Amino acid sequence: MQAEVIVGYKTYIDLIEPGLLIGKEIISTGMTKELVRSQTAIDRACQGKDTAVVSSGDAGIYGMSGLVLELLAEQGLMGELEVEVIPGISALSAAAALLGAPLMHDFAVISLSDLMVPWEMIRQRVEAVARADFVLVIYNPRSKKRDWQLEEVRELIQRYRGDHILVGIVRNAMRQGQSVEIVALSDLDVTGIDMLSIVVVGNSRTRLIGEKMVTPRGYLEKYAVRIL
Repeated sequence: MQAEVIVGYKTYIDLIEPGLLIGKEIISTGMTKELVRSQTAIDRACQGKDTAVVSSGDAGIYGMSGLVLELLAEQGLMGELEVEVIPGISALSAAAALLGAPLMHDFAVISLSDLMVPWEMIRQRVEAVARADFVLVIYNPRSKKRDWQLEEVRELIQRYRGDHILVGIVRNAMRQGQSVEIVALSDLDVTGIDMLSIVVVGNSRTRLIGEKMVTPRGYLEKYAVRIL
């Protein structure tokens, strides 16, 4: 890692191989300090230091890249600093791979965190996705304070899709302590789900193939493939 300064949420900094951090300035903060982290990174970059802002997964998917770019624009620094957004493996991609192939067809991604978006708007989006039969990927499904939203989401989906829709739950995807489970919507135990979990709700065609959760793209029907 060539960066001189590493800025990030403490939990994500702790996931970095320690050897990569030797000799670097490490700046970490807790939750809800995104503005502080982003501005600190900009300040260090303005001082001529090669600075990296660390997000989990992909920095452009519920990560920090958008906020950094917004702040640069607000301060008239776009074009003054060289910015590179480096793609990563998002939690939804990691979770999907562990489950099988549930995202082979159209899907939507919704965070249940209402820190930035009012719950009523989140609820409307969930209902629209359920009605349109998209596969639904849920980020931030349940926290200690927000312990009721996921149950309401379950009830919304049941209304449009019934009880037997498949749901995949992946916790700590590709990390230590990883767990993977596939259940019917009616058997979903929300009490075991937390902020380290990704929930993937299948559409009406999602099914189990062996032990894998698969949403068919439609190739077999399109090309009339016959299995003899």
